[in-house]
Parts: sequence; structure tokens; C-alpha cells
Amino acid sequence: MAFVTRFAPSPTGYLHRGHAYAALTAYTAAQNAGGRFLLRIEDIDVTRSRPEYDAAILEDLTWLGLSWEEPVRRQSEHLGDYHAAIEALRARGLVYRCFKTRKEIDIGRAPHEPAVPYVGAPLPPDEEAERLDRGEAFAWRLSLAAAREALGGFETLTLIEEGAGPNGETGLIQARPETAGDIVLARKDVGVAYHLAVVHDDALQGVTHVIRGCDLFEAAHIQRLLQALLDLPTPTYRHHGLLVGPDGKRYAKRDKAQTLRELRASGVTATALREELGFS
Repeated sequence: MAFVTRFAPSPTGYLHRGHAYAALTAYTAAQNAGGRFLLRIEDIDVTRSRPEYDAAILEDLTWLGLSWEEPVRRQSEHLGDYHAAIEALRARGLVYRCFKTRKEIDIGRAPHEPAVPYVGAPLPPDEEAERLDRGEAFAWRLSLAAAREALGGFETLTLIEEGAGPNGETGLIQARPETAGDIVLARKDVGVAYHLAVVHDDALQGVTHVIRGCDLFEAAHIQRLLQALLDLPTPTYRHHGLLVGPDGKRYAKRDKAQTLRELRASGVTATALREELGFS
């Protein structure tokens, strides 16, 4: 089987060293396997995605020396595909409308306490109709209970991890989608959610290996469930460690990590950065 992997950033900010490390890891893996490398722009978060960040991604990756197949898939151009997948799940009774806000779900939870995975159920038809008539916003949530019944349990859901999760998880792993609760698949403000779009596109594009940071290891569990429900192939996963700065914290957009554009402007060369990151 041909080796196909991808780098799939979101254009919600400029790329930093951590992104460069992830992109180079996937790109090098494809080269070493004589395989294909894809670039996908995951811009379904319409509230935060910006065209200037999209353009900067292409500029930064080209500066790093990466190349990819064209055309680049931009998720915002294919929303109909994802809504069709949700409709297929809805027709089988696997999703339900949830009218609860994040604030309502978090009521009673102290700020220092971790969020508890939400598990709910459809409203009685009369109440749901009334709330829809009032124009109340809702999210489509995947029902773990309905999914478990449809599959006859989650025991057969496994995935292959060639890298390692945050706790060293590797090899053949039992998927644990229940740890995520009834995840949101779509909501009004951000449209279709990450998990659904990712599994759809990985299957459509023939991705055989998902190579990404171990901070996304837990996402593989719920994505494995969606693959089973939508009858999609399961890629091999290869999660890698995260690049951290001098302070020991991983690079992140929200922490205003130094961007590749800033590095370039300061005189750092692509060759020097690649060598710093362990890619000669």
C-alpha cells in the first residue's frame, strides 16, 4: 500500500517552531517511505480563520523547503460533504440536537476542576419542536449510547500506534471513545467540528498514516469511532513528542510563540532552523 500522510494546519495564526517540527516530521516520513505528502488547510472555524494566515502557511512551508501535491484541500470549500455525513448519521439515529450551552454544562464545576465529558440524550419530541420554533441554537452531538448499540459495543475498535501517546501508549491499542463523551459534530458558530471533517478528509484523500503531535492522541479514540460509524478506513497513527521552548512549555499560538515569519525577519535561515529541529 502506498504511504500517504499530511500536514493539516488551521489558519488561525502564524506558524511557529512547533508547527515547523510537525510539518518536517510528516514530510520526512513521506520521503523516507517513498510516499506522498499532502497539505490540507483546516479552516472550518470561520470565527478565527483568516486569509492572511492561509497565505502565510504556504509561504512559511515553502521557505522551509517543503513541497506538496496540488490542489491543496481547504475544508471551508467542502462543507456540504461534512453536512452530508452528519445527515447520514442523523438518519440512523446516531446524533441528536443539544440545546445546552457550554456554560450550562459547566454549572457546578469549580474553575480548577477538569471538564467532565458530557453525555446527554435527545429531548422529548414536543419540547424539541417548541425550542426549534423559538429559534434556539443547538449543536449536533454524537450519541455514545446509540453508537455503542449500533456497533454492538466498542470492544472491536482498535487502532495501530507506531509512535507513542503522552503516556507511552504504542502498538495495537483499544480505542476508548467513551472518554470524550457525546462530542459536538456541528454547531452554529463554527459549523462542522474538527473530528468529523478530519476523518472524512483522511479517507477521501487516501491518508494511510496520520503523523501528528501527541497532544492529539486522545482525538484518535473518537475519530476511530467515527470511522467505524461512517464505514471509513482507519489509518495508522504515529504521534510524536511536542517541541518545547527554553521554559519547558510547548510552543503555542495562544502563548504568542515566536513565529516563523519573525524568525525569518531576524535573519534565521531555513537551513539553520531545520538543523535546530533535527532535520539536516
